[in-house]
Amino acid sequence: MSVFIDQIVTALIYLIAVFAVFIFGKWLYDRLQSKFDLKHELVENDNFAVALAVIGYYLGIIFALGGILSGPSAGWLEDIIDIVFYGIIAIVLLNISGWINDKIILSKFDNTKEIITDKNAGTGAVVCGTYIATGLIIAGALSGQGGDLITGAVFWIVGQIALVIASLVYNAITPFDIHQEIEKDNVAVGVAFAGVIIAIGNVARIGVSGDFISWESNLSFFAVEVAFGLLMLPVVRLVTDKLLLPGQKLTDELVNQENPNIGAAAIEAFSYIAASMLIGWVI
Repeated sequence: MSVFIDQIVTALIYLIAVFAVFIFGKWLYDRLQSKFDLKHELVENDNFAVALAVIGYYLGIIFALGGILSGPSAGWLEDIIDIVFYGIIAIVLLNISGWINDKIILSKFDNTKEIITDKNAGTGAVVCGTYIATGLIIAGALSGQGGDLITGAVFWIVGQIALVIASLVYNAITPFDIHQEIEKDNVAVGVAFAGVIIAIGNVARIGVSGDFISWESNLSFFAVEVAFGLLMLPVVRLVTDKLLLPGQKLTDELVNQENPNIGAAAIEAFSYIAASMLIGWVI
């Protein structure tokens, strides 16, 4: 009985530490997004695009903290120090990832304008996907033994590179410009693109997870995982087109009709994410 009580008390201490780090993450996000008032956008303007972006950010924090918590325990005091220290680092990296999304992944327009002024839920979906993908990558980078802050930072960097490459590959395999469609408030394209980002983020998480053995070994495994994931993108899109949406063209559903089919886009996004999970289980 005493062991059970000790476990409950320890769990509560961990949850308090996690909650404190989460509050810091919210505070930092509010400070960095000074161009708009989050409460006003969510409550007064009913801005769904902002809600998507914020949900992605919060989920990214939770995934990152989950990676920290999943590691082996070194005693509750050291664990608390790790949660706070690596949690703060993870939140900083998550916010930098938001900047990368704005300047590189969606470089053809201003994310803030699209989300705040235009209430563009397609952009919100992509930003949401980027935060989730980054949270997954950080979770993988901070799991296992043998690594440190440097290995975690390097794995985050290569993970961001993978997300950028994925955005280029997806734009190349689609017969339309994803940036133009998203800027035109095409939510369906944004949802599908978010699925790609999350899927590659999950593949990258798998690639950087586990114990750190050596740079050559870990980076080689990461490269194989991500390369396979990128090669699967056109295959998954074809399978979605022919198997999950028989008799319909995925491109037509997303861009060649007056009201883009968000449901079809959600199925495409699901296909990418499901494939990324299968990749993790078979490789």
